[in-house]
Amino acid sequence: MEDKKYTLSMEQNLALPSADADRLIASGDGTATLLYLYALRNRGGFSSQSAAASLKRTEAEILKAISTLCELGLFKTGENKKPVPLSADELPEYTAQDIAARTCGNSEFKAIVEETQRIMGHLLTGADLKTLFGIYDFLRLPTEVIFLLINHCVEETREHLGQGKLPSMRTIEKEAYVWYNREILTLERAEEFLLQKRTRSGEMADIKRLLQISGRNFSATERKYVETWIDMGFELEALALAYDKTIVKTGNLAWKYMDSILQSWHGKKLHTAQEITSGDTHQGAVSGAVPRQGGQAVVRSSAQPETERMKKIWEKVKNG
Repeated sequence: MEDKKYTLSMEQNLALPSADADRLIASGDGTATLLYLYALRNRGGFSSQSAAASLKRTEAEILKAISTLCELGLFKTGENKKPVPLSADELPEYTAQDIAARTCGNSEFKAIVEETQRIMGHLLTGADLKTLFGIYDFLRLPTEVIFLLINHCVEETREHLGQGKLPSMRTIEKEAYVWYNREILTLERAEEFLLQKRTRSGEMADIKRLLQISGRNFSATERKYVETWIDMGFELEALALAYDKTIVKTGNLAWKYMDSILQSWHGKKLHTAQEITSGDTHQGAVSGAVPRQGGQAVVRSSAQPETERMKKIWEKVKNG
């Protein structure tokens, strides 16, 4: 069949720099290209809402296109080039026909589907495919990043719910938004993020053992307390001292009381057991007074015994 040639029906007055056209063509992003033309037609000034209405796109699609154009160097926001934050439930509504047409001959998405099915251990449903395609097409996560994302979601689900449990595609979608908004868009960033997660998970497990919590995960409130203490920079030994003081004072794990101790130490910039035992004036608490002749009293300091006692507690926790 003869290859037909097409031309514009009339002379146009809009000027599109060749370099910009090359970038748009190379991106393969239809919505971004359409938005660029819309911005050009409106002399660069528009709102995301007006653009969405005029271009028959959702506002989420327009925000994503703006982010793409910023990354291509075609839009300027006056800020650092970061992806526009997105929240869940913003994936476009893809049809099976959309996916088939846009992935025809696309070996990359086919590989993503095959690997996802291998990891999950079952065939993906039509709804699953639409969500996975949205992560690939709308969020534009690279193939290798998607593989790490799915493996991470599977490991997290099994850790919290037990072996044999698998995440739903909805769970994977939510985590994909987290990665997108944190700019985890390269293999290097994904590996760095997962290493940080594993380190934090290990710290949380150590603290759970210290607090003698077993057979369950931290509640949301408990986890918030613990993550705050870690972010403050407290070593495990310091948390052991705060835990002991809490048990002695209240007879149980009183989270608010333990937090008040740690907040006090944090305010004094005391974050290690050594700093606390030598720098916290409250460690030298009055242990009692011995009456003297004439009604006077001698105050007896317990700073040294307290320090030794805390050291023994930590040794017991560390070796237990």
